[in-house]
Amino acid sequence: MKHNVVAPSVGESITEVSILKWLKQNGQQVKNGEVLLEIESDKATVEVAAEATGALTILKQAGERMNVGSVIGMIDDAVTGTAGAEPAKAAASAAAPAARAAANQPEAHAAATTGRPSGSQPSGPALSQMAGGPGSSPVRGHAGAGATAAGMATTTTQVARQAPAPSQPAGPQYVEQPGDRRVPMSMLRSRIAERLKYAQNTAAILTTFNEVDMTAVMALRNKYKDEFKAKHGVPLSFMSFFTRASVEALKVLPDVNASIDGKDVIFHDYIDIGIAVGTDRGLVVPVIRGAEKMGFLDIEKKMAELALKARDGKLSLADLAGGTFTISNGGTYGSLLSTPILNPPQSGILGMHKIQERPVAVNGKVEIRPMMYLALSYDHRIIDGKGAVTFLVQLREFLENPEKLNFSL
Repeated sequence: MKHNVVAPSVGESITEVSILKWLKQNGQQVKNGEVLLEIESDKATVEVAAEATGALTILKQAGERMNVGSVIGMIDDAVTGTAGAEPAKAAASAAAPAARAAANQPEAHAAATTGRPSGSQPSGPALSQMAGGPGSSPVRGHAGAGATAAGMATTTTQVARQAPAPSQPAGPQYVEQPGDRRVPMSMLRSRIAERLKYAQNTAAILTTFNEVDMTAVMALRNKYKDEFKAKHGVPLSFMSFFTRASVEALKVLPDVNASIDGKDVIFHDYIDIGIAVGTDRGLVVPVIRGAEKMGFLDIEKKMAELALKARDGKLSLADLAGGTFTISNGGTYGSLLSTPILNPPQSGILGMHKIQERPVAVNGKVEIRPMMYLALSYDHRIIDGKGAVTFLVQLREFLENPEKLNFSL
């Protein structure tokens, strides 16, 4: 008997998926429960397991897109497959990305407006060491899945242009040259592009800057990081200091933690912090839920959990949905200054940057201090300049006096 392998439903409102890669080969013997392939949507990556034992026939190749429910392979339980046949050929399908892009208009920030679910890297650094964010340098690469934002280099020399609307003047057509290589844009990258453009087109984005003296945070971290790691098994990172400081600053400035829905302002009586993470397929923003109730240890444990999921490509839609504020750290790549783009429908995103020793005036004297520039991009429709500046001042106050963050082992 032949059993169909179908493209699964990976989330509400998602109707199209693509094959990221087959983990089994055409004609290979597979067992019930074994993972056959990875499916990618515009939001997440999921594994598809065999539901029968037998010989695998691959009908759709890596890179191909199809509707949810489409048959992508078959397992014949009456046939014994080989231990390892020729690998499934990677699809080189180059047509249709431009036509698809024209149809894939933004879904009115659907990815970020999903409800707030209850409950909710060994290669490469931990999530707490990553950097990145919508519109700024993403964090150090990790295998993962997800939704939102930009900053990753594409694997092509150029990208197929979206067909302009009839009312718009046609842009210049790209003329391919010898040495050019055209490949379809992944669903994740397409979604990233849509959401970034949606944020730019709908929000009144403004960025305000400040700087923070990291002397006190670095001293506290250096004093306790070894003991913290030995006692709890997770590192004490700069990201937990910034997460805790952001929570306290958001309590003072709740507008920065709010969202706009039509002509209404939605205030959130909880703080869900998105930590922007760059992967080899694009940017993802896993969410630390209920951050207002967490101490340093809780935050570090949650970041370690999300880092492991990101490394193994196990991030779920629940890990990625929602969020009320985002932190993006371009400092890992050496970024000194950036203007991050909002993660809609959020109204604020904090950009961290490289810690750099600079001469500063301290009590009338010039001293060399480890300084970091901070950037807050915000939606001016809901947050005034005074509120943005006040938020950064509050953030700086907590970071330069970290004892106020109630750190404990």
